[in-house]
Formats: sequence, structure tokens, C-alpha cells
Amino acid sequence: MSADDTHAPVEYPTEEISLTINGESVAAEVEPRHKLSDFLRDRQGLRGVRVGCEHGVCGACTVLLDGRAVKSCLTYAVQVDGAEIETVEGLADDGALHPIQESFHEEHALQCGFCTSGFVMATKELLDDNPDPDRDDIEAGLADNVCRCTGYQNIYDAVNRAADRLEDGATTDASDHPGSGEADDE
Repeated sequence: MSADDTHAPVEYPTEEISLTINGESVAAEVEPRHKLSDFLRDRQGLRGVRVGCEHGVCGACTVLLDGRAVKSCLTYAVQVDGAEIETVEGLADDGALHPIQESFHEEHALQCGFCTSGFVMATKELLDDNPDPDRDDIEAGLADNVCRCTGYQNIYDAVNRAADRLEDGATTDASDHPGSGEADDE
């Protein structure tokens, strides 16, 4: 073996995948070992998919896979061939925030923001399945997500506000929600 042979690029096997990401059809060639989180962030530019623990514990990488919340750091890109993926970037409608995103903002349900997209996507699954969750439902629905900065009360309040907004057709005014603090600012 010569010294020149040691610097040759390594060829890894790849597979072709086709999927829908935030409503857009995507076809790509990926290595079987490529994580969905890395594919979404690095190849698709979707930086709202955060990579925290890389062990499926923190939930920052949560996306919806065919409507179900999954940890994208534990899912391989080849596993989602033919699937529909939704990330936090896909929630906004032509620049207008989704009611869940608005509610998280209005309830100050974030501090550093690193975990927020995972919480928002877990909330989307929760409210899609149960449009009127009680406190136990919310705690259970968000149990796979961890925030290291805030107490969870504002996050739970944001889920309640989002549920109200979605029930009302996303027309609920910020001051309509008890405990929002918005009326106190006047």
C-alpha cells in the first residue's frame, strides 16, 4: 500500500429516497447510516430541527412522520422513503405563524429557544389527536420533550392557548386567554 492510497476518498453505499417534506416532494440519494435529523438540517436546510442529545431523550429533534411525532436523531433517512415529514418550518402559512407558534410566543413558552421547535411539533401531534386536552393529557403529550431553561407552566399555557385558538378557528385574541399577562401590559 502506498501513501497515496491512504488519502483516497472512501465510497459509501447510497440509496435513493423519495419523500414529502413540508408539502414539497424531495428525492435524494443518502447513505443508509445518515440520520433523518442530519438529512433535514444539512441537506434540506431545515435548521428548526435541532440536534441536542442524539439519544432520543431531549426531543429537540422532534418532527412529524406521517402525522406522528418521532425523534429524527433516532430515525434513519432511508426509513422515511415514501413518507410525509413535517417540521416546524412547515407550520407557518405564507409567513404567518401557525396558531401553535403564535401561542408559544404569546405565552413566553421559551427561553433560549433550542427545544421550542420540538415542543411545537409534539404539541401539533397532541392537538391533532386531542383538540381539548386537560393538564394530564398535555403533560403526557409533551413528556418526551425536555426544556432545560424554563419551568413548564408557560409551555402548558401555550398548549391551552393553541387548543383554544384552533377550536375558535385561530381567531382568539391574546387578551382572551386567562393568565396571558397581555391585559396587564396595557
